Amino acid sequence: LLVHKSNPNFALYQLPFALDHMSYQISSGDTMYPTNDLRDLGVQVTSELSWSKHVSNITRKGRTVASWVFSVFKTRNTETMLTLYKSLVRSHLEYCCPLWNPSKITDIQQLEGVQRTFTNKIWGVQHLDYWDRLKALNLMSLQRRRERYIIIQIWKILNKLTPNDLAIQFIPPRYRKGIQAKVPELCKGSLQRNQSLYDSSFAVLGPRLWNSIPCNLTSIATLPEFKHQLTAFLLEIPDKPPVMGYSCVNGNSILEWKQKTTADSSKLQGRSAHLMTL
Repeated sequence: LLVHKSNPNFALYQLPFALDHMSYQISSGDTMYPTNDLRDLGVQVTSELSWSKHVSNITRKGRTVASWVFSVFKTRNTETMLTLYKSLVRSHLEYCCPLWNPSKITDIQQLEGVQRTFTNKIWGVQHLDYWDRLKALNLMSLQRRRERYIIIQIWKILNKLTPNDLAIQFIPPRYRKGIQAKVPELCKGSLQRNQSLYDSSFAVLGPRLWNSIPCNLTSIATLPEFKHQLTAFLLEIPDKPPVMGYSCVNGNSILEWKQKTTADSSKLQGRSAHLMTL
C-alpha cells in the first residue's frame, strides 16, 4: 500500500534507511510511499489485503459500546435491549461490510462473539445456546446479515441504483434460473493465496450469492419488496454461524447450505430410484 506525504506515517520515510525505489510518483507530482496498512473512509486494510485488523478494531469498538449500554441501562427486557443493540452496537459491526466481509473463521467468530455476549444478557433467553437465541429473538447472525447486504448491493447494481465499478455482468433470464450474474474467471496458474482472495472478493462472492437466491426474487423491481422477500427466504435457511466452543456442520454460508441441500436431494432421489427397482 502507498501513503501520501500528508499521512502521519510519512515521517517514517524520511529516515536514512527508507528505500527510494519503493516510492511512486503520481501525475500531480506528489510522491506516494509504502505502508503496512491504510485506513480509508473508516475501513482499514493491510498491504496483504487482509481485513483482520479492521475486524479487531470494530469488534473492540462494538464491545466498548455494549459495555456502556450495560452500565447505563438497568433493564434487560427484550425490546429495550434489542433496540439499543441494533442502533448503537450492531451499526459499528456492519459499516461497509460488503467490502470487507471476512472469510477467516477467527474473524467471523470474533465478530459473532459481540452479538453472542450481548444477547446473553437479555432476560428470558440466557438459558439458550447462541444458535437458539438467534431464533428466539428473531435475529440473523452477523455473518448471514453480511451476505444479505452483499446480495442487496448486487440488486442495486443490477437496477442501476449504484455504480457498477467492477463491471459485473448479468445474464438475461432463461429457463427457470431468472437473472444470473456472471462469476469472473481466475487465471489457472494463480497461487493458492490469490485463489483465497479471489473467492472472498465482492466481485466473485457477490455473483455467487446472487445466483443462489430463488429466480423470482431476481425480477423484483422495488428495493423494499426485494428486501422483504430476501429476508423471508434467508430466514428459512439454517443459521448456525461459527462460534467458539460450537461444532458447526459447515461454514454457515448460504452457498454451503445450498450445496448441502442439493447433495441431500440427490441422495434421496438415488434411494427412491433404487427402491423402485426392487
